[in-house]
Amino acid sequence: MVILLNCAHHLTQRLQKTFVNYGETTMYSLESCSSPWLRTHSAWGRYTVSFLLIITQLGFCSVYFMFMADNLQQIVEEAHVTSNTCQPRKILALTPILDIRFYMLTILPFLIMLAFIQNLKLLSIFSTLANITTLGSMALIFEYIVQGIPYPSNLPLMANWKTFLLFFGTTIFTFEGVGMVLPLKNQMKNPQKFSFILYLGMSLVISLYICLGTLGYMKFGSDTQANITLNLPNCWLYQSVKVMYSVGIFFTYALQFHVPAEIIIPFAISQVSESWALLVDLSVRAALVCLTCVSAILIPRLDLVLSLVGSVSSSALALIIPPLLEIITFYPENMSCVTIAKDIMISILGLLGCILGTYQALYELTQPVSHSMANSTGVYA
Repeated sequence: MVILLNCAHHLTQRLQKTFVNYGETTMYSLESCSSPWLRTHSAWGRYTVSFLLIITQLGFCSVYFMFMADNLQQIVEEAHVTSNTCQPRKILALTPILDIRFYMLTILPFLIMLAFIQNLKLLSIFSTLANITTLGSMALIFEYIVQGIPYPSNLPLMANWKTFLLFFGTTIFTFEGVGMVLPLKNQMKNPQKFSFILYLGMSLVISLYICLGTLGYMKFGSDTQANITLNLPNCWLYQSVKVMYSVGIFFTYALQFHVPAEIIIPFAISQVSESWALLVDLSVRAALVCLTCVSAILIPRLDLVLSLVGSVSSSALALIIPPLLEIITFYPENMSCVTIAKDIMISILGLLGCILGTYQALYELTQPVSHSMANSTGVYA
């Protein structure tokens, strides 16, 4: 992210522009390189980044569908046995009453209405609500998992290499904000302070992920679900946690959806007359939400979709493209060999992770999965 910020800042000063987004940074960088072929095809760099952003953001939205549906299914189907006493879950292989896809379709109309909101100020209010509910639910999750953690002597010291490939994609998925970095900096009153805020925010997020992942695995071991809220006890307190977390994810959907909508809708509207603009706008929004729902229905495996989205597109946006942009942008200005070597190593690592992580995620998706292994309420009761 910092590499991308440096390239964008350098290009805005060189070209005397107030702001450039990710796609424009790629295009302007290619326009200034020494290769005539790259200069001629610089627009394709912008198109490639825009395409990857669309795939990534819609992939995030599809994951949100699964997350909300998983929680809604568990809340509804366990309502009759939910108690006031919070006891650890027992592992039972039960058949769900209703398929997880039914709950996805239940959520669909509400998300379509949410996607119709175009006012960024209104979306910022939803973002605040999402942050509040997410932080509240996270506090209660931590409060539960730190209690009675068993001694980790029975846990394996290291996973097999196939799991590491899936881990790579899931980790890169956490860079879901890479497409929003430049727009956020542009909206700040003091953009020069953005680097500090970015470092601080990323440090907090990384610490949160490490703590939650480590403590959650120590608490639940091999029974840890892709959606850790499914591991929480079946009592009203922790059912409310699932509700709060789902509400936070629901409002966050609109923010993630805003990025592909802003790329696709202007192009769609430009193809029709002004009288049809509003209808086309709303139709495209509804169609994109339905597309994310269909994707979730076709592949209702939260853990594998996380890894697949991270490996396919997030790795390119976060690891492969930014280092190459830095080389192209700063090479004519006596760039050091150490920086060039560092950028090449990061891009190679991203490329290997993209290829191997994508292969392993697709391979796992082709394997049959039982109810006891899927991220559904069929696992617990």
